[in-house]
Amino acid sequence: MNLAFLIDQFNHGGYMMYPIAFAYAISIAIILERFSRIVFTYNIDGTSFMFEVQKYVLANDIDGAIRMCNGAGKSALPRVIKAGLQRASRDEHQIQNAVDAASLEVIPKIEKRLSYLGLIANLATLLGLLGTISGLIRAFQAVAVAEASQRQAVLSAGISEALNCTAFGLIVAITTMIAHAWLSARANVLVEEVDEYSVKLIDLLSARKYKHSTEDL
Repeated sequence: MNLAFLIDQFNHGGYMMYPIAFAYAISIAIILERFSRIVFTYNIDGTSFMFEVQKYVLANDIDGAIRMCNGAGKSALPRVIKAGLQRASRDEHQIQNAVDAASLEVIPKIEKRLSYLGLIANLATLLGLLGTISGLIRAFQAVAVAEASQRQAVLSAGISEALNCTAFGLIVAITTMIAHAWLSARANVLVEEVDEYSVKLIDLLSARKYKHSTEDL
């Protein structure tokens, strides 16, 4: 299956092939952008990162932990952890508020535009179906006015247009749905890490404060 064949099949798919191709282009752009953000920009080894943060906190070096967060770039988890560390000297309620505020800022960025992929997958399927119906309508209309010797060729051309449009719509929908499922799963892992380790940070800071208060007695 070479490029020339694919182009020929596209050209025989009717005018509905163009909005499906446009939807596919948008889908690919979103997939590549979200892949870059979720896998590289926002991602970090949460377990290793929190292990290092814990060492700094237990050593009473909050500034060192904050510097480590600053060195993590735009990763999601360090931004939330940093917000909590900056309130380390405050009470637990204020630490919780800082962590929640940072989470509300970070989590929407992780999940941004993922819902569009589900919409594009459904839209591509419906556009393919619409192209199928319109192709069949034109085919039967053409058969009605065509000469008897040409009816079979006209009908075959119309059915070919309809099926090409259906196939292209399904290809776009299937690939977009697979990408949507994978990216959503990766995003959920990042969100769960933010939730899990932010709670552990609050417990860690509370335990540190309790330890220091008992030592002062």
